[in-house]
Amino acid sequence: MKPIREQVKNKPWVGWVLFFASMIVVFFLGLLASSIIERRAEAVFTYTPQVKLSEWEPRNSVWGENYPREYQSYYQTKDVSFKSKYNGSAMIDMLEVDPRLVVLWAGYGFSKDYSQGRGHYYAVTDVRNTLRTGAPGVTEDEPMQSTCWTCKSPDVPRLMHSLMDSMGTKEGVAEFYRGNWSRWGEEIINPIGCADCHDPATMSLRITRPALTEALSRMGKDVSQFSHQEMRSLVCAQCHVEYYFNKNKFENSNYLTLPWDKGLSVDAAEEYYDEMGFSDWTHSMSRAPMLKAQHPGYEIYMTGVHADRGVSCADCHMPYISEGGIKYTNHKIQSPLNNVANSCQVCHREETEKLVRNVYERQDKILQNRDKLEELLVRAHVEAKKAWDLGATEAQMQSVLQDIRHAQWRWDYAASSHGGSFHSPVETSRIIATGITIAQEARIKLTRILSSFNYFDEVPYPDIATKAKAQEYIGLDMDKLNSEKKEFLNTTVPDWLEKAQQREDRWGIVRL
Repeated sequence: MKPIREQVKNKPWVGWVLFFASMIVVFFLGLLASSIIERRAEAVFTYTPQVKLSEWEPRNSVWGENYPREYQSYYQTKDVSFKSKYNGSAMIDMLEVDPRLVVLWAGYGFSKDYSQGRGHYYAVTDVRNTLRTGAPGVTEDEPMQSTCWTCKSPDVPRLMHSLMDSMGTKEGVAEFYRGNWSRWGEEIINPIGCADCHDPATMSLRITRPALTEALSRMGKDVSQFSHQEMRSLVCAQCHVEYYFNKNKFENSNYLTLPWDKGLSVDAAEEYYDEMGFSDWTHSMSRAPMLKAQHPGYEIYMTGVHADRGVSCADCHMPYISEGGIKYTNHKIQSPLNNVANSCQVCHREETEKLVRNVYERQDKILQNRDKLEELLVRAHVEAKKAWDLGATEAQMQSVLQDIRHAQWRWDYAASSHGGSFHSPVETSRIIATGITIAQEARIKLTRILSSFNYFDEVPYPDIATKAKAQEYIGLDMDKLNSEKKEFLNTTVPDWLEKAQQREDRWGIVRL
């Protein structure tokens, strides 16, 4: 082959082709270099601090000055448009969907009001609006404690640490848990956000709720030794866990505690509660000493295949997203079913339709058995009331009430575990199956008790076809409760918000 010089000398047009080809290559290399430089500059500019963040800055909008992409994606938790087969991001009145819940929670606040939760953006608003928190300032009776604010706002660690500074670590936390729910009404206005999970100096994930750190410590685990991937689930476990209010740890303090001392399973928690004789309330019909499961999402998740494979909560509910040269965590915390491409399909190669169908198949099968357990529990409560009405004694009923307590604990644990039928379908099915067995045993015992009073007929199942009928059946005056709540929202809440705004206006913002 002739050298390039000779080819150009014999055919000048070849030189021109090579010249223009070289120019085109150089041009596109220049564009590539420019793009890389631009993306790097964009990344540097994006994370250049604009304001100074104090250690417990509760205002999400202030954090947004330094981390606009994360803040903008977080703000999308305001979106309530997504609806899956069973839940989603919209508020759903679960008592209307399933009136049996009213009877299961008779005598407890959840029988008044229980709705499918919305996004984190609404955390403070929704806890103010629910009938469960009553009408402080309107009625003298206040059903909820200050502890009920714990998971709702970054104002909580701000208040806790302020109290720690003035009273000491242990007493300061206990002080936050003292008093009624309205005590912190004007202090807590910022919904779940940045300071709940991040250190403002390093943006490292951190635990801000003492109950989780204390529970892990009792299990011999040091939070500082967990990996970043483990922390991407533990920050969720600050709130998406089972807990109770320990009234014996500090005087006049409803100290939030996780019942993990014997393990994370439903059986371990049940044993823990039974040994200490704890109950959340006494059922108004059966008189059983009941346990109310909160939302043991983390505990159930830990028994599933995703946890076993090292997949964190954030991998599915807050997957990474790229914009230009920036890769960041999407803070629109939501169901993976609304973001299958960035959550499920990062690992799974199946089509979206199939992945969604797989989820629904698991949910359908588990809900079928869960619904049966609900029916059995309603019957058990009604039959227990009949036994009491006929003159049953405490000695006769003791074993029955313990069975009702244990069966409903299992139902509630599975029902309130936030996605448990997908996170761990095998464990959730086991929990419900054991609940069905225990509920049937309670009803067999009740049959014997009823027959001892010469009652051999079937105890009529109540007409609870609607939420209204169920609430009337257990004796709730809903008109009164709704009227009091409306007055509270129109009078007390605006006063809280005004005082809170005045306080935050005094803080100002320190720009760099």
